[in-house]
Amino acid sequence: MSTVHLILLIYLRGNGNMSFFSFGQSAEIDVVLNDAETRKKAEHKTEDGKKDKYFLFYDGETVSGKVNVTLKNPGKRLEHQGIKIEFVGQIELYYDRGNHHEFVSLVKDLARPGEITQSQTFDFEFTHVEKPYESYTGQNVKLRYFLRATVIRRLNDISKEMDIVVHTLSTYPELNSSIKMEVGIEDCLHIEFEYNKSKYHLKDVIVGKIYFLLVRIKIKHMEIDIIKRETTGTGPSVYHENDTIAKYEIMDGAPVRGESIPIRLFLAGYDLTPTMRDINKKFSVRYYLNLVLIDEEERRYFKQQEITLWRKGDVVRKSMSHQAAIASQRYEGSAASESALEQAAKEDSG
Repeated sequence: MSTVHLILLIYLRGNGNMSFFSFGQSAEIDVVLNDAETRKKAEHKTEDGKKDKYFLFYDGETVSGKVNVTLKNPGKRLEHQGIKIEFVGQIELYYDRGNHHEFVSLVKDLARPGEITQSQTFDFEFTHVEKPYESYTGQNVKLRYFLRATVIRRLNDISKEMDIVVHTLSTYPELNSSIKMEVGIEDCLHIEFEYNKSKYHLKDVIVGKIYFLLVRIKIKHMEIDIIKRETTGTGPSVYHENDTIAKYEIMDGAPVRGESIPIRLFLAGYDLTPTMRDINKKFSVRYYLNLVLIDEEERRYFKQQEITLWRKGDVVRKSMSHQAAIASQRYEGSAASESALEQAAKEDSG
């Protein structure tokens, strides 16, 4: 074994947990929001299916705070090529892990190249940040927002990321027609079903009725499913993932002609997101009501209808502040948004 190889082996054995190029990281970074004590948190699903709580933001809100750089060995200087913080919004497709598609990328330089001889704190502020899409973690795609603070070094940067969650708010849709459809098998079955509207907020109640006009087959079971369809990719490489979010049993037993069955399905108890259509030309999330009938011979009959889900934003919380109300007005341009703006102004002055 050559002398060079022997020295290299001794180095690696003696410093197993350290970087080959340096004696471990000589500083730690921490990112703290200015309003961390008062800002609301929201549960959000992680890739492994668990739920964690993150600070909640809305479109148009300012993101501000402090970056703390703490030296592990006080008195020992830390040379760097600059210190910066970034606010990033990105989409990651799981089948294309190497590529992160950034739709928001803001950078603030906190310090010029130089050296730190003691622990320091740097203030940052990203004013009225545009956050156009809702945070989302799905089967094949993830849309996330995060802050990333970095001490730039020649060989190995020191960095820290902090995820936040963004909710997109909407006002009540002006046009919200009811859904009326028919399911039929000639001379065997004729059913009409009606839902009170086609657009629902995430805490809404789906109200409807099923009318049996003709029943000549023996139906033993009937249910309504809420199906989430996630679509990723374009062209030949399009992936569809269907997930049954809820099953609501309408009846168990045989209906008779002329019978009418009411439907009341409460959405608040289910894990739903707003409908997302062609987000940054990367993915979509759509929801469907699926009416399923099963006869005594286990044959299935179904009819599917798309519905639109939206996050209610006509009550502006104080934590949103004036900024989010401005963003709501910018995107909606409706009377409801103007009233939200006035409400936010009252709350801010109060």
